[in-house]
Amino acid sequence: MKNTLKMMLAALALLAAAAGGWYWWQTTHDEGLGEGFVSGNGRIEATEIAVATKLAGRVKDILVSEGQFVKAGQPLAHMEIESLQAQREEAEARLQQAKEAVSGAEAQVALRQSDHQAALALVMQRESELDAAQRRLPRSEKLAQEGFFSGQTLDDDRARVRSLQAAVAAARAQAKAAQAGIAATRTQVTGAQANVRALEATLERIDVELADTALKAPRDGRVQYLVARTGEVVAAGGRVLNLIDLSDVYMTFFLPETVAGRVALGSEVRIVLDAAPQYVIPAKVSFVASAAQFTPKTVETASERQKLMFRVRAQIDRELLLKHLEQVKTGLPGVAWLKIDPNAQWPQRMAVKVVP
Repeated sequence: MKNTLKMMLAALALLAAAAGGWYWWQTTHDEGLGEGFVSGNGRIEATEIAVATKLAGRVKDILVSEGQFVKAGQPLAHMEIESLQAQREEAEARLQQAKEAVSGAEAQVALRQSDHQAALALVMQRESELDAAQRRLPRSEKLAQEGFFSGQTLDDDRARVRSLQAAVAAARAQAKAAQAGIAATRTQVTGAQANVRALEATLERIDVELADTALKAPRDGRVQYLVARTGEVVAAGGRVLNLIDLSDVYMTFFLPETVAGRVALGSEVRIVLDAAPQYVIPAKVSFVASAAQFTPKTVETASERQKLMFRVRAQIDRELLLKHLEQVKTGLPGVAWLKIDPNAQWPQRMAVKVVP
């Protein structure tokens, strides 16, 4: 009895294995579309965009939910701005001080220019007095020789000339010093103006950073998932949420080297998804890898060289996707049929059938 039971169990197991093998063959075997067509397995993918904060900070609020469709430029979340606002107020105060410093330096320039004009006037006065004294001295010398002037008076005239010469030299030096003071105060004005421009640039930078605290959608898409939550602190460059652009959808699949070399950009592709085999989605080749994506450890024979696989991307038409955004799903597996012979005709079962 025990042997009979064992034999019956073995027969049942063999039958189950045979049934499983038959089912696998029926579900995976594809007779193909004939010459001029090749196929590859892949999954539907789409362009993903990580919406991240530029600066470290705390998430103030999140305005969208997972699965929600958003438009380009739409606010998605806000970061707290108290720290940046305080920096801006500080920069505004420093800017006001810098502007006042410019006004003060310009007033100093005006003062130095006034001093210079006064010094020039003094030079002219001393030069005029010196000229008069120099004209008087020869007459005094002649009158002294003739006995009309005493020697003391002549000595006084000569001393006066020398004194006025020294006074002229001092006045000229004072004028040069005043002129140098003008140049120095003008340098102070230039420095103060540069400080004003630097602080204005600081304000502009802070304004840009304040604007960046409002995280906006860079393009139309759908919120795939939230990475951070309200109140969480994220680092600079930290992701807050993830968007997916459902108008940029494609399937990536792999082809052997002998086939990939015959694939041209723009070649026609038909995609059949496992979840909806009744639909045939049109696409076109938008990318063919220039190098093999995976190879055996050694490539010595022709059969092994067939194991070189190249990545191919089939892009679905944007206009078609825009008409069916609500139905577009990523991650779905399927088969991409590629026409490598431009003269081949698609069979009837591969005619384009999309969601109405």
